Amino acid sequence: MKRFFVTGIGTGVGKTIVSAVLTEAMQADYWKPIQTGAAVEITDSETVKSMLSNKKSVIHPEAFCLKKPVSPHEAAAEEKVEIIADKIIPPATSNTLVIEGAGGLLVPLNNRETMLDLIKFLNAEIILVVRHYLGSINHTLLSAHLLKHSGVKVAGIIYNGTPNRASEDAITGFLSIPVIGRIKEQSHFTPAIVMRQATELKTGLLSLQREPVFFNPEI
Repeated sequence: MKRFFVTGIGTGVGKTIVSAVLTEAMQADYWKPIQTGAAVEITDSETVKSMLSNKKSVIHPEAFCLKKPVSPHEAAAEEKVEIIADKIIPPATSNTLVIEGAGGLLVPLNNRETMLDLIKFLNAEIILVVRHYLGSINHTLLSAHLLKHSGVKVAGIIYNGTPNRASEDAITGFLSIPVIGRIKEQSHFTPAIVMRQATELKTGLLSLQREPVFFNPEI
């Protein structure tokens, strides 16, 4: 059973849409360990569930479902709970598991650990979601630099949204991380659109059967 951790170069780059497409494409299970903002909007788990067409995928309950729409460490403090990476137990499944993070790699879980510590504990391969905006090249390269020095496994990049050839050429020029594919821009996503995008992504997903890029922190 493989675990893929979907993280982004920042907040709002489309991790949930990418997670839904990946889950549909692989008929994988889906898990969002830490949800914030549950008091003001539907959860990402509910969103993904509403977009799936296959009958195999299981949506597993969150380890933490927090009300306030802020960073996990602040939302947890508000509810007088503590998030500790190695206390978050992944769901028992023999299926491929798509795990969606909250925010980016250095979002704090508490005053000692970040989302990256949770990724290491779960021993998951990272899928980095990149969306183009002013500053996204810098955010992508910073994320990749952090991954390079963390000793984690990286499956690849998925671009989400409108292509930008200049930005993508710059990113490719600096990085050796494979590009899995692209989720095309849509005004809204329906199960039919997610299924179509999943079908289009399947060729790139064949790369996930190969060994991931492994960044040795000693190099």
